[in-house]
Amino acid sequence: MKQIAIVLTCILVSFSSDAQSLIGAWKNTTTTAQGDQLETVVIFTEAYQVSTTYNTSTREFIKSNGGSWSIMDNTITETIEFNTDNPKLVGAEVDYKVKLTTDAFQIVESQLKFVKIDNGSPGQLQGAWLMSGRVRNGKTQLRDISRPRKTMKILSGTRFQWIAYNTKTKQFLGTGGGTYTTKNGIYTEHIKFFSKDTSKAGISLEFNFKIENDQWIHTGFSSKGDPIHEIWNLRL
Repeated sequence: MKQIAIVLTCILVSFSSDAQSLIGAWKNTTTTAQGDQLETVVIFTEAYQVSTTYNTSTREFIKSNGGSWSIMDNTITETIEFNTDNPKLVGAEVDYKVKLTTDAFQIVESQLKFVKIDNGSPGQLQGAWLMSGRVRNGKTQLRDISRPRKTMKILSGTRFQWIAYNTKTKQFLGTGGGTYTTKNGIYTEHIKFFSKDTSKAGISLEFNFKIENDQWIHTGFSSKGDPIHEIWNLRL
């Protein structure tokens, strides 16, 4: 982990102070004409981000987009890796100006405002991670994390989201997310949305976790009750 910490420090130093203040989770809340509450949560890690909207009243997943990002002179540049509303944008670069304060940021063109949820703490797994393998029947099955088909998990200090997608076919395969905690080697997810099965929203799952050889080792049982033993690599 020492090597990862050094790399992340270098990345943070290379950004402006504005970029540093974006690290963490942010949310925007609106109410529909029917009285449903919609929440959009944006998670920024050092180099990757995701923005997702879901209905907190019905727990319905609505949309998601994300990819890599950078900032200069208060203009964010995103290279899109997935977009449920417009898959044709996958691979494109999108620029937009933002206004940043200590507790909020606003997208200038749309006047959309997000308030800060956290600054990347207190959870121990903050960052963007790619699934790099599974252990089945005692045998480790590794996968190439440079391939177009990816499963990425992005975490702030309190929020998490996993996303499965393919940058070559521009296909979005599924997502889920919510809040999380890490304590005494236990990683607990509290699911707020799940694109494939709304009934999973509202449940909590506990997993054992540890960081070993710069990898996140994740074991427990899935939302279907199946045993899982996953390996995740930090995405730099």
